[in-house]
Amino acid sequence: MTTNDEYVPSTSDFARGHVEQILEAGSTDVADVMGLKVVVLTMTGAKSGKIRKTPVMRVEHDGVYAAVASLGGAPKNPVWYYNLKADPNVNLLDGDVAKDYVAREIEGAEYDEWWVRSVAAYPPYEEYQTKTDRKIPLFLLEPVA
Repeated sequence: MTTNDEYVPSTSDFARGHVEQILEAGSTDVADVMGLKVVVLTMTGAKSGKIRKTPVMRVEHDGVYAAVASLGGAPKNPVWYYNLKADPNVNLLDGDVAKDYVAREIEGAEYDEWWVRSVAAYPPYEEYQTKTDRKIPLFLLEPVA
């Protein structure tokens, strides 16, 4: 993902604070949620076309990552869900390593396998699913060749 577009910080105090801390340090190692690691996704805003950055829980397996659109079990998807649907090209920062990935929403057996991995990485996801009627979406982030 390469762009010269303007970065617009999140309106969420939580997300904005984490991203600012990470950008200042140059590494995701300085931020966590409940002691668990996060990564930062850089994407293009679906409506604004501006650069957006959001921290998500680190769910990784064999160089592929999952992005869990939980929004804490809210009845709606997080805004970044629509960004990935509109443009699946993202940059992911894990530690101090940034690479380009392509996101795709998953279903079926692949979803089930990655849901187990996601809950193992961040156990509150299991509770979040009980708080909402929507099936929490999962995206796989696969490295660009």
